[in-house]
Amino acid sequence: MQRQLTRNCDGVPVGLGIERVGWDFRLETGDTVMKAFLFATLASLIAGSASAAEMTVQNDSLSNFSTAIIEAGFVTGEKGASWLTSPCDGNIVAVQIFWLSATGGTGQLLGQSIEIYRSGTFPEPGALAQQINGPLLSDGVINEYRFLDDNNTVPLIVPVTNNETFVVAYTFSEDPLASGPSLAVDADGIHTGRNAIYAHLFGSTYAWLSSESFSVPGDWVIRAVVNCQSAGSNANVSTLISTSPALYTPGDAISHTITISNAGPANASSVTVVDLFPSAYLGTTWLCAASAGATCTSGGAGNISQAINLPTGSHVTYTVNATVNAGTTGILSNSVTAIVNAPASDPDTENNTDVANTPPASDRIFASGFDT
Repeated sequence: MQRQLTRNCDGVPVGLGIERVGWDFRLETGDTVMKAFLFATLASLIAGSASAAEMTVQNDSLSNFSTAIIEAGFVTGEKGASWLTSPCDGNIVAVQIFWLSATGGTGQLLGQSIEIYRSGTFPEPGALAQQINGPLLSDGVINEYRFLDDNNTVPLIVPVTNNETFVVAYTFSEDPLASGPSLAVDADGIHTGRNAIYAHLFGSTYAWLSSESFSVPGDWVIRAVVNCQSAGSNANVSTLISTSPALYTPGDAISHTITISNAGPANASSVTVVDLFPSAYLGTTWLCAASAGATCTSGGAGNISQAINLPTGSHVTYTVNATVNAGTTGILSNSVTAIVNAPASDPDTENNTDVANTPPASDRIFASGFDT
């Protein structure tokens, strides 16, 4: 079955909707593909494999062996978006995109991005909360994304509150073919005010419009996974970084002091610390000292990527030493992030990252007029 769609605003054809009946759904996450005969069984397996507190939030009613409709009328830069509501206080820890073609066998495609927005005024979302760049989409499966980077070291964590509305959107990297692969919707009607399209109207103009404006018949299969945490598991972890000297000289030494603290009220038994040092740093080494029951690896060389234990009221301190490459110019920027892992949850992630921007000593000289 095929159905021609048109834009209500200007009548330009936007593509074909192709129903796919009896699709055997899969969920793909990383290198693991899980398959189930009943979608409800699959959902419970996914939740159970990570945390019993995880809940999948969705508008669509898609289930295994039901009907999906491909919406392939998008162009590069356009978005399909679901407006979702959190069932609890917790964190968005994954997003899911159903990617489908008429055959289900077109291979993988590198998408442009997946965005998570705060609620705005429908159909326009609010502030951007997080973005996953370059998601790899596999045809015929519900693709799940839990990390922000290709190395799977920086997890997706977006704090949400009970009954908070947020928006998950997929941005197209290229124009899909009429038969897909593309985003898909369910086939049993659309929920008003819950589905949107960021559409290219004319020239360079884009605008957010409701999916109903384009006669889209169902809800986008765009979902989120929320890890519902009780207040008793909240751990307020923060990061601070300082630099010595305040202005660097190419060829000379530079050092950082990094402090990761937990203000509680809960213990944070697994906190991932990530610091990918600037390429201008040569011979980087670091030492870690722990206090008040905290634990960390005592030292190492190169980038920091390790799990530490932070009981309430404790902290760890990293001392980093390196030499600045002799040919370095411009500002050196070094960012360190602390990620709180289950079973704890951080209700405030804005203080989990700190950045040290160190200008060259030559900037101070020139700014003072002593450049002759």
